[in-house]
Amino acid sequence: MAEQLKWGILGNANIARMCVIPAIQKSANSTVYALASRSPDDAGQVAAKNKIPHIYDGYEKLLADPEIQIVYIPLPNHLHHPWTLRALEAGKHVLCEKPLACNARQARQMVDTAREMGFLLMEAFMYRFHPRSQRIKEMVTDGSIGTPRLVRSAFCFPMDDRLLSAGEGARLKPEMGGGALLDVGCYGVSVARWLFGEEPTQVQGQAVYHPAGVDVHFVGSLRFRDNGLATLEASFISALQQTFTVVGSTGAIELPHNAYVPWEKDAAFILRSKDDEQGEKHLIAGADEYQFMVEHFAESVLGKTPLAYVPDDSVLNMKVLDALAQAAHSGRTIVL
Repeated sequence: MAEQLKWGILGNANIARMCVIPAIQKSANSTVYALASRSPDDAGQVAAKNKIPHIYDGYEKLLADPEIQIVYIPLPNHLHHPWTLRALEAGKHVLCEKPLACNARQARQMVDTAREMGFLLMEAFMYRFHPRSQRIKEMVTDGSIGTPRLVRSAFCFPMDDRLLSAGEGARLKPEMGGGALLDVGCYGVSVARWLFGEEPTQVQGQAVYHPAGVDVHFVGSLRFRDNGLATLEASFISALQQTFTVVGSTGAIELPHNAYVPWEKDAAFILRSKDDEQGEKHLIAGADEYQFMVEHFAESVLGKTPLAYVPDDSVLNMKVLDALAQAAHSGRTIVL
């Protein structure tokens, strides 16, 4: 039987309950050893359902447990930076939800601390571990659609009108790292950089702002070398979109609106040649991308495989997000 690494979870967030805790418990090399929450009653229900043996009523208590080797952080965005630093300083490896931080400066400190302390840090971009994403990356890299020219991405959903009117929740609070760009626009920046395999040279952005000050509707554009362009849409006030398309000189790959989270269903994409209106549908068997992410990170902790993407990649992602926010506020093109 494979070695089972012990994970501790900071907080009782939806993403932890619905996706990551079940993924850890299904994985071949990990188990959830402890859950820390400021609402022990709610945590007790989650622990019972997922057979988690230990509950802590404070994050500090979990970090002090010497049995725990890996900490997963699904806290609101503004808490990623301080609690990642505390976890690293407590001698834990860290898988942190995206966006890694609220800005590139914070992200750089987190990455430097992990390196200095000798522990692994990875941002939880689970979509990169899905077999469909992996297949598309391979096709782009091997020239199946020629030279990449354009990546379009969108991650939008309609937030509850009551929450929008009241300005409630972390997504609508500037001091908590809110805003559509950070919350879901981080996917669009990530997939564009990943598929082009390089960094953008300049960005532009436009946004609609909530009275509280955060962007709730965002459109950005990125320019890459050799005439590569990318567009991204992120919104809390539009109908659901969750997709990306990559267009090359000789073909295009298009995804339905489950591009980042296909929920273990069979995952499709359309491959079109440059003059084809319909294209050919390809189907990838259903898979749990969260489980693949967890197992990969644990294998890296065990020294069996290098990280699929180093944490410095997350600093670069944050730099682009910072530049897009600056572009939207200033109305200027920002050169990177």
